[in-house]
Amino acid sequence: MTKTTTTTAPVLGNRALNRATLDRQLLLRPVALPAKAAVEHLLGLQAQNVKPPYYALAARLDGFTPGELSGLMAEREVVRIVSMRSTIHTHTADDCLTLRPLVQPARDRELGNFRKGLQGVDLDRLAALARELVEAEPRTMKQLREGLLVEWPDADPQALAIAARCKLPLVQVTPRGLWGKSGQVALTTAEHWLGRPAEPTPDPDATVLRYLAAFGPASVKDMQTWAGLTRLRDAFERLRPNLVTFRDVHGVELFDLPDAPRPDADTPAPPRFLPEFDNLLLSHADRTRVIPPEYRGRTWQGNLVHCTFLVDGFLAGVWKLEGDALVIEPFGRLTKAQRDEVRTEGERMLAVMHPESSYDIRLGTVVRR
Repeated sequence: MTKTTTTTAPVLGNRALNRATLDRQLLLRPVALPAKAAVEHLLGLQAQNVKPPYYALAARLDGFTPGELSGLMAEREVVRIVSMRSTIHTHTADDCLTLRPLVQPARDRELGNFRKGLQGVDLDRLAALARELVEAEPRTMKQLREGLLVEWPDADPQALAIAARCKLPLVQVTPRGLWGKSGQVALTTAEHWLGRPAEPTPDPDATVLRYLAAFGPASVKDMQTWAGLTRLRDAFERLRPNLVTFRDVHGVELFDLPDAPRPDADTPAPPRFLPEFDNLLLSHADRTRVIPPEYRGRTWQGNLVHCTFLVDGFLAGVWKLEGDALVIEPFGRLTKAQRDEVRTEGERMLAVMHPESSYDIRLGTVVRR
């Protein structure tokens, strides 16, 4: 890329980037799309907790019910697995078997953080033994630690279990992850759970195109942030002849698919209620396309991460279900029209997610920091 190319590329301001990203994320308008197709298009849904993927789809899809995603999980068409950014995601079975190998280099780097507790441990032997244990029957992390300690009694127990998670594609078996069900985290290999082998590590080029379709326009650094990977520049350069380029207001080069939607910056963006850890807020190096700079860091307190809501396409506050009320806490003052729109969207969300319950909707105190 030459300096001339960068400086002559069209500039996309934050609102234009916001509307393009919301469109790719199925958040400009509810989309009539099956849940499985949406999970595939979005390259998975972050899922440290059980409920966020359900709320994520409720914000995006027309006609979605929690039972639809829960049924897919029960039928093993979607699974919960540690993948992008070393966090748990809900992926389709196909993506589980391809994206997980793609991010294996990041899992290998993660192992370096536990080197001290793994002294004297043969990691290939550990992977083979862990596979035997979890494929004999699903194991909790505690059971996995105990099984591996028999072989390496002097190693750090937590490091042993994390090493197994890094070396193997371990999925959380049901009933964990099912809507309205409870179950502790128990693990087996993706291959064993899905009844087919993992795919060879994919060429990153295809995933770059999928990332742009779901999160673009985006920089190389944006995708590296989303994936938790480095050295993706070469893939973008190979694809450059078939992509279009822009730059943001800071001059950073952005890549995109030629025919991908880039709505006008003034396109209306209705309020949306998002779960904690929604990928919209986590999948770019520069998050100002969604998060106003003055609200950075406002969605969590210590280890507590809040559910969020958008107004005019941008982060505007947090929300929670508290007793029999949906409590909405904005970061700044909302106009009466905005309050009415937020309330209407809250009613829609509750009707989808909790049709059998009755909730009041309360506008809480403006959250200041």
